[in-house]
Amino acid sequence: MNNIDTTIQSTQNQRNIDSKLSLIQRAVSDNSSFLIKYIVLSQANLSNNMIKTLLTSNTSLILVLTVVVIFLLIGLTAKKTNDPVEKTKSIANFYDLKAMSIEGEEISFNQFKGKKVLIVNTASSCGYTYQYEGLQRLHDLYGSNVVVLGFPANDFLFQERGSDADIADFCEQNYGVTFPMFSKITTKGANQSPVYKWLTNKELNGWNEKKPTWNFCKYLVNEEGDLVAFFDKSVKPLSKEITSKL
Repeated sequence: MNNIDTTIQSTQNQRNIDSKLSLIQRAVSDNSSFLIKYIVLSQANLSNNMIKTLLTSNTSLILVLTVVVIFLLIGLTAKKTNDPVEKTKSIANFYDLKAMSIEGEEISFNQFKGKKVLIVNTASSCGYTYQYEGLQRLHDLYGSNVVVLGFPANDFLFQERGSDADIADFCEQNYGVTFPMFSKITTKGANQSPVYKWLTNKELNGWNEKKPTWNFCKYLVNEEGDLVAFFDKSVKPLSKEITSKL
């Protein structure tokens, strides 16, 4: 008799649960969010079994949303990763370039044949100005293999306001610079110098379009006059990234 009473009570409880669940589901549309359904059921003080039923019914939706989020994150990460750039031979001859030295003498790049060339846009009042010391050290250690060329530019927050004479005095007095320095130029925009047009135009250099993002960005040209690498401002002159290529 007790077993029969228990069975009857269990059946009645299940019917009550089913009835309440039916009312809730009619009150909350199928298009409602999973979170809203969960809150409504919880506020209705329904049993854990009913909430578990709802959770189970939405398992597939949760799995689908999880997969979508993962793929979105992968896609965003992929966009931040630089695609490898195929480096090709220069189209325009690097050695045809000319520039005015800081002393006012026209310099032909033809004289740099047979050596690597590291070209740097410099500034006297920049947070990276200390790199002059590293550039001079690089010149001292690797001068037989690489020529460092400094191009002062006032392109970023007016950090190179001085005249060529001011810049030359600053470099000599503060860092003992002996590598070639050039007359102040512009690295971007309508007045971009021919040197930086070559460095940042893939129709000329064969592959690169990266412009200086700040002062002390670096471009490496090999012994044959081909651009082979770009280094951001934060890459120090004596870092392995640079010295391994010299």
